[in-house]
Amino acid sequence: MICKAMAGAIASASATLCFFSLQNPIKTLHFCTKTHFFHFPKPKVSAFRWNSVRPITPLHSFSCNSFSTNTTHYEFSDGSSEVELRLQLDGLDVQGAKDIFVDADGTSLTVKVRQAGSFSTLIDTNSLFEKIKPAETIWYIDDDQLVINLKKQDPDLKWPDVMESWESLSAGSMQLLKGTSIYIVGDSTEINQKVARELALALGYTPLDTRELLETFAKQTIDWWVLSEGSDSVAEAESAILESLSSHVRAVVATLGGSHGAAGRTDRWRHLYSGFTVWLSQTEAIDEDSAKEEARRHIQDGSVGYSNADVVVKLQGWDADHAKSVAQASLSALKQLILSDKKLPDKKSLYIRLGCRGDWPNIKPPGWDPSTATDVPPSATLPN
Repeated sequence: MICKAMAGAIASASATLCFFSLQNPIKTLHFCTKTHFFHFPKPKVSAFRWNSVRPITPLHSFSCNSFSTNTTHYEFSDGSSEVELRLQLDGLDVQGAKDIFVDADGTSLTVKVRQAGSFSTLIDTNSLFEKIKPAETIWYIDDDQLVINLKKQDPDLKWPDVMESWESLSAGSMQLLKGTSIYIVGDSTEINQKVARELALALGYTPLDTRELLETFAKQTIDWWVLSEGSDSVAEAESAILESLSSHVRAVVATLGGSHGAAGRTDRWRHLYSGFTVWLSQTEAIDEDSAKEEARRHIQDGSVGYSNADVVVKLQGWDADHAKSVAQASLSALKQLILSDKKLPDKKSLYIRLGCRGDWPNIKPPGWDPSTATDVPPSATLPN
């Protein structure tokens, strides 16, 4: 039974891509591996934060979710196979169903009401928390409320809210991650640290920082360590730290950036595979097509260790004030990755129990010796 489970424990290498610009909203793009294809909607600039029943307030930063509304309150409930949304109609002078327009499709929802001969928008979003079955959408008027029932594609997924937002992703990711740790990798140690802190705070995970751990242990700064002993020595020491952290759960680990970091080296990923990895990749790409092509080159080339990551977030410029938005993009991408294969957290757990032998994603049976291995797990590829 165990061998059979391990034979099926083959997870695809990662391939989720987000594009973030300080001048434009985050754009989440098409990106795929040999076996999985992901798509994330491209949001508009205006965004609002929603919760169960409360006034709408605007976000003053870019966000992965996008919707506009003129309403002030709504009620939301998750009934397992479907979710229910109740919008207040009082004061809108709605005479009947002919004054209501509802359109639902995939992860989008548009609700309009007729006002003085023309329609005004109550909701217009392309970021429902997850996919729905549009043909089974039901809506009706109940006193002064518009009630919309949306049938979920995945009845097992609990929706914390009707919209994908920072709050709903923070709450909803726990059921998907199942305690699996997250590693933040990329060329900038500072960016890794700030985004890791936001993720840890949102998820209730323990924030860990390999730079802080190394400097505390060595009683010297990383810069001085590199000057005195070389970058290889620092990368080797960080690898030892990552090995000790690989059995930890519910942690977000910020790794070292630059050439002296272990994550930037293709031969240092053995213990990083124990968790979900997010590559924060700074780019000069000016649009989504060039960002996608850049990611394609990195994946196909395979010379950059970061290309082993489960999630890629492309950053055009950086501002610490946007750390939460980048963290939200990371959670959104991780959500879609896990929903494409819900066994991924269990496979990560199995990988840890077998000793983090470097055989990810093609986990071998017990007794497999990596020192005598001749096969190498396939690298991720992008479609033409």
